[in-house]
Amino acid sequence: MKLIKKIVYRKGAALIISMIFVLIFSALAISMATMSGTNLQLADNQRKANRAHACAESGLDIIRFWLGRIYMPGTTQPDDRFSHLANFLQTDLAANGISNIATTYNSDNSTITIADVVLDSSAGQSFSSQIQQTSNIDILQMDVTGSAGVVQRIIRVNYNFGTRAHTVFDYGVATKGALNLHGNIEMSGANVELDAGVYIESPNDANVLSIIGNSSIAGDVHITNPDATVDLQGGQASIGGETEPNAHDHVFTGVAPTEFPVPEPNYFRHYVKNIYDPNNVLTEYDNVIIPAGINPSFGTVTFRGVVFIEAPNIVTFQGNTTITGIIVGNGDLNDNSGTNRIDFLGTVASYPVTDLPEELQFEQLRNETGTFLMAPGFSVSFGGNFETHLNGAIAANGIEFFGDAGGTIDGSVINYSGSPMTLSGNSDLFFNRSGTDQMPAGFGPEIILYYVPSSYSEVVL
Repeated sequence: MKLIKKIVYRKGAALIISMIFVLIFSALAISMATMSGTNLQLADNQRKANRAHACAESGLDIIRFWLGRIYMPGTTQPDDRFSHLANFLQTDLAANGISNIATTYNSDNSTITIADVVLDSSAGQSFSSQIQQTSNIDILQMDVTGSAGVVQRIIRVNYNFGTRAHTVFDYGVATKGALNLHGNIEMSGANVELDAGVYIESPNDANVLSIIGNSSIAGDVHITNPDATVDLQGGQASIGGETEPNAHDHVFTGVAPTEFPVPEPNYFRHYVKNIYDPNNVLTEYDNVIIPAGINPSFGTVTFRGVVFIEAPNIVTFQGNTTITGIIVGNGDLNDNSGTNRIDFLGTVASYPVTDLPEELQFEQLRNETGTFLMAPGFSVSFGGNFETHLNGAIAANGIEFFGDAGGTIDGSVINYSGSPMTLSGNSDLFFNRSGTDQMPAGFGPEIILYYVPSSYSEVVL
């Protein structure tokens, strides 16, 4: 009997132990199943979060591209920059046929909103953005929200308003068109490296620089067109002080574009108080405006202050011209037709605005240094000598030096036209830009947006 009881007891204990193990393994199985489901959910959430973050990163890169295209005149007032940005962005997108990026500008709270831009409709992936001014008017804050289904991630960055680091005034000659030197032309400078350099864009011309005869450029030549060719003909044609074949060592193609600052001729208009009368020609003029359509031709004449030439006009200086001040033409910067012209056919004596007499009419003008001639939409030609210096920069849409024109230019020569700039005959130019570390009067450096990488952060929802 005792043996039978022991056997029964052991069978009962085994049953209980088995049940315990069944319960334990069942619990483990349930726990593992629950954990697997949780891990699967976590993995899915992480996948969606990563997709949302990737959408935000994509949105950031896309908007950075379009904001990087924005520019505005340097004369744009700080309070108007944001509205100008909003209008530029909207216009630029439309002009390039971008219909899936829609912008809304709210002037009340200075906010630009970009609605959802679909990246992958099947996965519910998209991004949106909001750009707004901060308490610092020069700093913008941009939030880019990436979405993957219901999951969102936000990236926040800053943009700063600023101006371009370099302009064409860093060169002796800068032209949007090709440059031709034919004859006995010598382009040099007080400091060859700083003053006698040449910058050429001319994206549509194969031969962007032609030097024929005994002509020379003392400095280096920088060309944005990577496929540009340079033609040197004549044993003495040289660049950087060297003839062929070493001359090409001083030519650099495919360089980064440099800013052509925006000329603002109307900046000088408030200085003009007198009107030129063709029926009462004088030999001296102070702060004078030449009305449109007059087409005057001057003999021996002296100008003091601003000579403001309204377009359309053809103005010719036949004889000895003395200018203590600035010549301004108010043509269209995009007009390269040559319809408007300013021609110097005789000797020019030029003096800076700082030499103007201490009279009330010149009081503020004496501070407007660095510019001799600003004439957007006008072609300009020089056929005479510079008796002293041309005291400042020369900027126009088409520039020519011919005959015995030549002398010292205390500034840069800037051609805004895509047409070639030509120097022929014995037009020796000597550039002296010492002390001209500021933008010449009347030119506004373009305002652009700078992305601030150090401002990058992820916003916690």
